[in-house]
Amino acid sequence: MMPIIKREIINYMKRPLFWLGIAIVVFGVFQNVSPYLEIHFLKEGETIVNDYPDTAYKGDVEVYEGYVPSSEEYMRKNWEKSIREVLISEFQMDKKEAEAVISKMQEMDIGQAGEYLEKEYGLYGAVYAWQDVSYHKGTREEINSYISKKLEKKPFSYYFSRKFADFAGLYMGFFAVVMLSVLFLQDTRKNTYELLHTKPVSAGKYVAGKIAGGFAVCAAVLVAMDIIFWLCCYMYTRGSGFEVRLFDFVAATAMYILPNMLMIVSVYSLVSLLFKSPLPAAPLLILYMVYSNMGSKNAEGVYGYYGRPLAIMVRFPGQFFDTAPPPLALLNQGFLVLASAIIIFISIQLWKRRRI
Repeated sequence: MMPIIKREIINYMKRPLFWLGIAIVVFGVFQNVSPYLEIHFLKEGETIVNDYPDTAYKGDVEVYEGYVPSSEEYMRKNWEKSIREVLISEFQMDKKEAEAVISKMQEMDIGQAGEYLEKEYGLYGAVYAWQDVSYHKGTREEINSYISKKLEKKPFSYYFSRKFADFAGLYMGFFAVVMLSVLFLQDTRKNTYELLHTKPVSAGKYVAGKIAGGFAVCAAVLVAMDIIFWLCCYMYTRGSGFEVRLFDFVAATAMYILPNMLMIVSVYSLVSLLFKSPLPAAPLLILYMVYSNMGSKNAEGVYGYYGRPLAIMVRFPGQFFDTAPPPLALLNQGFLVLASAIIIFISIQLWKRRRI
């Protein structure tokens, strides 16, 4: 089996397209994660200047843009201000009438206030206006305090490695779909396919060797990327004194990307041996990735990314310091490994049945 693995690794290393693909993946991931490398403690007199609104929805802004979470008091004050402006501009109320409406809602929570505005005045969507003030432009002290509190819980690399896993998993998925399409291409040609079945190598060693070879190539690329982005993270943030650990990158890669690579190469093996060509697997895997990256609604009806069963992609949407895997993500990754093992077993049986 080892000669098969070595042969596949050497074959990939000889292909210029392989190295071009790696360069594109590294560049693409860096373009997406580089803004997070700008996060740092603001020095005396330093400010973050932009022309963005003073308040914003949680999912639209980041701390490197100068935004921090709003307190309940701050949100209520700005929410009432926005409602007051709407009542005056759209409902033709004067300031006293608008203020009277705001006063009536003082003892109500936001849900109750929203229902009151909708029932009494036909003002819909007031709750969404509440979400639009969930973050605000912070002062230097607020930004530094926010960063400090988050780093007391976890090192900087813990958060960064999750954003890295988000985009690396996305780019590596497409990389694997393209590059692994040639893994069985030569072996499934008619003359080669028949010749291989006459060789003394067992079905288990052949199939496992091919899959291990393709998986090893993906794993090697990811190891290199772990080191590259760990070094980038360390170099960019060393002036801030943030803790940066290589272990966080390795752990995120092992948990959130490697099972996906195993599933992709396993699907290629099954399709290649089933149709005697790996090419039908490419569009199938593209659709699989689209399915894996689709959003959905949770139990409360809120649209977002919550993960899908047997998805080959784990995304980490949301703020840098609030990154969290979708519900049951680790369980899903375990199921991917189990499903891959079943697919490999089926592939071996297919190879055995077609020996001549």
